Amino acid sequence: MTKILLHGCFGRMGKVITDIAQNDENYEICAGVDAYSSGIATFPVYKSISDVKEKADVIIDFSSPAALTELLNYAKNTATPIVLATTGFSSEQISEIKKAAEIIPIFFTFNMSLGINLLTALSKRAAQVLGLDYDIEIIEKHHSQKLDAPSGTALMLANAVNEVYDDTMQYEFDRHSRRMVRPKKEIGIHSVRGGTIVGEHEVIFAGKDETISLTHTATSRDVFAVGAVKSAAFIKGKTAGIYDMNMMIN
Repeated sequence: MTKILLHGCFGRMGKVITDIAQNDENYEICAGVDAYSSGIATFPVYKSISDVKEKADVIIDFSSPAALTELLNYAKNTATPIVLATTGFSSEQISEIKKAAEIIPIFFTFNMSLGINLLTALSKRAAQVLGLDYDIEIIEKHHSQKLDAPSGTALMLANAVNEVYDDTMQYEFDRHSRRMVRPKKEIGIHSVRGGTIVGEHEVIFAGKDETISLTHTATSRDVFAVGAVKSAAFIKGKTAGIYDMNMMIN
């Protein structure tokens, strides 16, 4: 059994993870933390992770980037592996995550969906085959309450494709203020926010007389919660380092 400390337990994803754990004897939520919301739980809930008394096998975080430093400090002090499922980290925070991974095992990916990680691999393969003869555009769509734009997943897709070109591509987020022909070495990234869209990502390869489109659509947040729970079981007992979905599925 994997004992989970659920950080952000009363949020949307926290509630889904709670439901998964309650219906699977392989998982138990031994404690929860939520600094911003309140609710009813069958496990102890704390406002601050520093107050947690229970010992967990793994921490799953679905909260806010603002909580990262305190979260990593707790994980390091208690030698607890952590699954970071929160999005919207800055480049400085990603450096902080990598530094902490020298001490503890950290599962860090921009998207917990198996399908998204397959889309990433397919996009990378397409870039290898098509080369610079095709213009690349990424469109991501999410619900109106999502705070960060572009999504971490869109950046993950762009970074994967950019690796094929030795990181020489430039990202363009806003073309309205410039008047020029589209450069070849550019990846356009576009964000749509509206309604209750769970998550849609499309990678477009537009060439002469043909367009190739690779798309992933999430119809429920459950796919992200399932991925996070499976990641917790995967990272339990691992040595220090950064782990991601590719390592888990390969």
